[in-house]
Amino acid sequence: MKRMPVISGQDAVKALYKLGYKPVRQRGSHIRLHCPGKPPATVPAKGELSVKTVMSIIRQSGLTTEEFLKLLA
Repeated sequence: MKRMPVISGQDAVKALYKLGYKPVRQRGSHIRLHCPGKPPATVPAKGELSVKTVMSIIRQSGLTTEEFLKLLA
């Protein structure tokens, strides 16, 4: 398995946009994203994200780590 790169919240949002996720609301720095037929995901849109946070976003969206890394490319 590849090592998880350091990404920002905006990078994670852009990756989820590629899957069809759209923002529904934002409260502070957290953006709530929804996509029909997929579970919702919440992404903090500030600065660099920790690996634990990125893994949580991946888990929320129902993706595998490899699928998410492909979306970042």
